[in-house]
Amino acid sequence: MGNDERPNWDSPIQFLLACVSYAVGLGNVWRFPYLCQMHGGGGFLIPYLIMLFLEGIPLFCMELAIGQKMRLGSIGAWTTVSPYLGGVGLTSIAASLYLCLYYNIINGWSFWYLFHSFQSVLPWSVCPINSNRTGPIEECETATPTQYFFYRETLNISPSIEVNGSVHTGQALCLLLSWMLTYLFIVRGVRSTGKVVYFTATFPYVVLFIYLIRGLTLHGALNGVKYMFTPKMEELINPTTWINAATQIFFSLGLGFGSLIAFASYNQYNNNFERQAVVVSLINSGTSIFASIVTFSVYGFKATVNFENCLERTRLLLLNTFDLPENTITTDTVMDWIEKLNTTYPEQFVEIADQITSNPCSLEKELDTAVEGTGLAFIVYSEAIMNMPLPQLWSVLYFFMLLLLGMGSMLGNITAIVTPLRDFKVVSRMSTELFNGLVCLFCLLLGLGFTTTSGNYWFTMFNDYGANFSLLFVVLIEIITVSYIYGIKRFAKDIEDMLGHQPNWYWKIMWAGVSPLLLIAVFIFYIVSYIQGGTPTYQAWIKELGKTVETEYPVFGQAFIGLLIVSAVSCVPIFALYTYCKKRKYANPDKRQRTVSTVSA
Repeated sequence: MGNDERPNWDSPIQFLLACVSYAVGLGNVWRFPYLCQMHGGGGFLIPYLIMLFLEGIPLFCMELAIGQKMRLGSIGAWTTVSPYLGGVGLTSIAASLYLCLYYNIINGWSFWYLFHSFQSVLPWSVCPINSNRTGPIEECETATPTQYFFYRETLNISPSIEVNGSVHTGQALCLLLSWMLTYLFIVRGVRSTGKVVYFTATFPYVVLFIYLIRGLTLHGALNGVKYMFTPKMEELINPTTWINAATQIFFSLGLGFGSLIAFASYNQYNNNFERQAVVVSLINSGTSIFASIVTFSVYGFKATVNFENCLERTRLLLLNTFDLPENTITTDTVMDWIEKLNTTYPEQFVEIADQITSNPCSLEKELDTAVEGTGLAFIVYSEAIMNMPLPQLWSVLYFFMLLLLGMGSMLGNITAIVTPLRDFKVVSRMSTELFNGLVCLFCLLLGLGFTTTSGNYWFTMFNDYGANFSLLFVVLIEIITVSYIYGIKRFAKDIEDMLGHQPNWYWKIMWAGVSPLLLIAVFIFYIVSYIQGGTPTYQAWIKELGKTVETEYPVFGQAFIGLLIVSAVSCVPIFALYTYCKKRKYANPDKRQRTVSTVSA
């Protein structure tokens, strides 16, 4: 497709909303709050915001500039920069493909929970009765109703990745629905996406704001918010805190996938991408902090409820053990009575000492329990929702918001695949509707594997290893190429040609020095952490224990992890080698011809 035929966004606001919808995703809701909790609450905001300005905004702006200047997808854009760099675009497509395969299953889970929210009693709030109708199912009693619903009803999970089973029909249908919706959103390319983003980029904020108001009015919510904004400054000297801040900025903005290059390629040539890069990056980070306040208010509510339930169990235990009148002990005086009874009746207290000391009641301990990913989104939030008044309403709002966040990110992920491929003449002859439909169908068929009983373990593998390493590798090559091969001066002139002014000293210093050094540090840290981590592991659900247990991947799992990483990263050297051999092939006949002509003479 020629550049003159390339469609454009109807307005700059459409492009801005598309970037916001893509960048603001599930990671803002379930990854950033976890990192805050793990690295000292408000103290994590310091390295996070520093990394935003040293790494996130400059790299985001660089990708938008490349896409807008070249008006091509990732393969065409980097091939234009250098014929040897087309593999960078291929690696981006491979990473986006791996992401698309498993990302839509999360949207399928959101549909599953959303549909189950329209019941008089939320199904994850109570344990189902066993087949003999003598009591609750044992697995549910051993675990919790929310864990049982996720691992058994939603996933029907096997005990390990080595034990496979049939496709979960309900999940397969939800996955089909997710891909049908994705196709409808991109059916006519940027023309369809430009309309959809008005909703996917804005409505989640409406839900978050409603949840913020509701969350802050929950009992104990302020305990969570106070925990979030109370910094543990000692975490600032921990290098892991800074590395996690850098990687969170990197992945939250969606760098390296090729989505930003694809989106920017549909811009008008003189569009002010520089200002939009700053705005989108700040909106993304602001959303992370905003969502964290909501999450920590829910954390505080859940932790307070669990803490008070623990005190009530301890109160009843003391009353029954020492035959005390009902009103003798209150939840506020439980701790005082434990000390008093231990001193007064030591022999009798020994009988219950293990029950009290093995799981002591502590609000701080409840708040310190860090959960991320699906555990936060589908278990912790579900547990909190069922304790709210009108839980069905809050459940529908929450899972609808998750669905929109997931679908918004999927628009960028799928665009990163179809846009560079449509730049090829063979593909451009096909109608947009047909080609996009074939891509969605291909991803759907491969994604059905995640709906089997062992599918969640493969989901975890793709999530942990499918894109992380290859994206760091891609963006490192991108920044080195722009700064030292293409050249900062040449790149600055391109920006001047588009915007009418040269990029200021901030952009040049970040692109030429600070951002590459940070990426090299993160890249090295990632490799060292992977090597020191030993054999890769995953969390296997053991129904007899009612919890997950860390388990090593079998040999075939480790081999597949290696295949995921190598298949994406190897595109760069293979394409460069192919281009080199191709050039030599076309150059050699000329040399031979000149030699023959000389001899003949």
